[in-house]
Amino acid sequence: MEPRRDDARVTGSTPVGGSSARPRATDDQIEAAIDDTAHTTETLATDAIAQSPTVGDGPNLPPKPSLGHTASRGVLQTLGGLWGKTAIQLISTLVLARLLAPSDFGLLAMVTAIVGVADLVRDFGLTGAIIQSKKMSDEVWRSVLWLSVALGIVGTIVIAACAPLIAALYNEDRLIVLTLAVAPTLLINSLCMPLQARVQKEMRFGLMAKIDVVSMFVGVVASIIAGFLGWGVWSLVVLQGGALIYRFIALWVAARPTFGRPRIAREVIPLVTTGGSIFGVQLLNYAARNLDNVIVGRQLGDGVLGQYSRAYSLFLLPLQQLNGPLGRVALPVLSSLQDDGERYRRYVRGALLVVGYLTLPTFGVLAALSGPLVDLLLGAQWSASATILSLLSIAGIAQGIGNVQGWIYISLGRVHRQLVYYVVTRPLVIGSFFIGIWWNGVEGLALLYGLTTLALLVPGFGLAIRGTFVRASDIVMPVLRPALIVPFMFGAAWAVGQFTDLPAFTDQVLGGLHSALPAEIALVIPSILHLLLGGLASLVPLALAMLIPAYRRDLQQILAFVKQVKKPKSKAPKAPESTPVADGGAA
Repeated sequence: MEPRRDDARVTGSTPVGGSSARPRATDDQIEAAIDDTAHTTETLATDAIAQSPTVGDGPNLPPKPSLGHTASRGVLQTLGGLWGKTAIQLISTLVLARLLAPSDFGLLAMVTAIVGVADLVRDFGLTGAIIQSKKMSDEVWRSVLWLSVALGIVGTIVIAACAPLIAALYNEDRLIVLTLAVAPTLLINSLCMPLQARVQKEMRFGLMAKIDVVSMFVGVVASIIAGFLGWGVWSLVVLQGGALIYRFIALWVAARPTFGRPRIAREVIPLVTTGGSIFGVQLLNYAARNLDNVIVGRQLGDGVLGQYSRAYSLFLLPLQQLNGPLGRVALPVLSSLQDDGERYRRYVRGALLVVGYLTLPTFGVLAALSGPLVDLLLGAQWSASATILSLLSIAGIAQGIGNVQGWIYISLGRVHRQLVYYVVTRPLVIGSFFIGIWWNGVEGLALLYGLTTLALLVPGFGLAIRGTFVRASDIVMPVLRPALIVPFMFGAAWAVGQFTDLPAFTDQVLGGLHSALPAEIALVIPSILHLLLGGLASLVPLALAMLIPAYRRDLQQILAFVKQVKKPKSKAPKAPESTPVADGGAA
């Protein structure tokens, strides 16, 4: 059943959100109570990691770290991995953007926009369903493996058969062979999905971070070699294929799956039901985020699509690096707290606080400094991407905050409600693509996409928290203060480019050294200085905001979250509570 505001706490009799004869505990009292309820919390986490090879039973096991420690450490481990992945991606961007033409990126974007739909069908929402589930037997795991492989085989065959149709859609014959080469990635992904879901469900976040970094490194090295050999668009296919093959091997070693005989157990039906709703949400969301590629490619050609796809890739980097680590950790953690309303609320508030202070300022500054950033990373031939990137930053702010909606829906088992919301709202986003490109080409599309996504945050969160123990203030207050300083940070960074003669400033700083540098390096020096000065200028409003007590309290909360990474002191295992755990969180 769905959790409501009057659901009782797991560890006590006080209602979560309703009235009570007893006074409500303060946040300080709740914090102090966490240590006393550590065993109950760890039991919840253990239930969410059913059949894990790394988790055992018995009184002689060493005490496990608290859930807060696991979550915060997992975020930073994943964040460290994604930072490493980002560094590798930036290197590949610097090199491949100068080895390949915009049309090469456009050709692959045409194919991946279609293949991505098949990949969602192949996953069928099972990844989210596995993580949200409280317990899974070995038989269910084996059934999920076989089901995933079957979906991958079907998806590969269907996409290969549709290669001529994809080429006809864009009126580009080269897409036939390209589609046939990309189609097998669906089968490899079908093998990776349940393995990754198991590793993630076991909260082995450090291992996942290592796999992410090394797989990206393998793919990038292979693609750069192919680019130097003159392989063109096939260099990008090598990047995807190399990274995916290594990822599969590493996940196989980590999860050590046992397939058994081909059989789909009846117990898989609830997973498929939940996964079906998640799939519907993902499919509608994918259409809302990728149909723009199809529209731009068909209406404006592969050259403009190449510019748009590179801008979109840069736009995604902050989301991947900032929200990615939180999302990978938040979903299993929140799922384990779905029966503990007060702690669930606190984790949602904390996650939104971190998202607000990382995502909003980042995209505000990115919008102001998109010109020198594109010039540095991509080169002069990609100048059209700068304006597109600046406009997409509006959508970045909306998506960064809106991702928390998905965590709430899935962790509380309310994906059916999320599906209804997406059925109503995603057509509005898709409609903004057509109106935007008709109004002002690719730039109009990017602008209306961002504004529409931003406006939909209000009804989205309203429906997500309706009837739950999460309140509107839990959503609004953590992002309100960072939102107030973003315009000032944008203005400070933007003013650097408007009121500073950067070429003259570069000559003053470097003197004769500037003219002595190789031409390729000398051309990007002004862009580097622009980014440095703009970034420093944007920090001034943030530093001034720290003079206000409310902003200092926010900073203290974020630092307190980071401090939980430190290994907690070991405690002797307590005897389990006699009170049974309530089972009312999942729909």
